[in-house]
Amino acid sequence: MKSPVVVVAITLTAAILVAASLLIIVGTRKGAGTSTLNAPTLQQQVKHTHMV
Repeated sequence: MKSPVVVVAITLTAAILVAASLLIIVGTRKGAGTSTLNAPTLQQQVKHTHMV
């Protein structure tokens, strides 16, 4: 039986590979003339909360 560290490492590696491949697939499905690198960033208001 494999040690828990090996199982966690394999699981994390698989999850990272799946996430990276999904990002690549979604990025390449854009139109031929559009680029995601120069897209303007969405500006959202951030409310700062102070914990007392």
